[in-house]
Amino acid sequence: MPDAAGFCPRCGAPAAAGGAAGPPPGAPAAAGTGPAPAAVSGISDKRILPATLLCLLLGMLGVHRFYVGKIGTGILTIVTVGGFFGIWPLIDFVMIVTGSFSDQQGRRLVLWT
Repeated sequence: MPDAAGFCPRCGAPAAAGGAAGPPPGAPAAAGTGPAPAAVSGISDKRILPATLLCLLLGMLGVHRFYVGKIGTGILTIVTVGGFFGIWPLIDFVMIVTGSFSDQQGRRLVLWT
C-alpha cells in the first residue's frame, strides 16, 4: 500500500494510478527505481573520518556541520564563535566518534571511510 506521498514504503517506487506501488511483495525492484540504499537504511552517505577531521581542524567555524548538510547550525556555530568558545565543536566531536552524529536528513554517520 503506498504511503500518503504516493511512494511505496518498502522500495520507494512511485505509486501507480490505481494505488498499487512498485513490484509485488517479494519481487525485486526494477533497477534504477527508488531511493538509494543509504536513504532506506538510515545510514548517511557522509563518512565519520572527514567529519572528524573537519571538526578537529575547523570546528570553531562549523565546517563539519556544512559537510553533513546542516547549513543553519553551521552558520550559527560561526556566529556564536564555535558555540560559545568551543563547547559546541567539542560536543559534536564526541558525537561524531561515537556514531551518534547525524546528517541533515537525520541519517547517522556510521561508516569511517
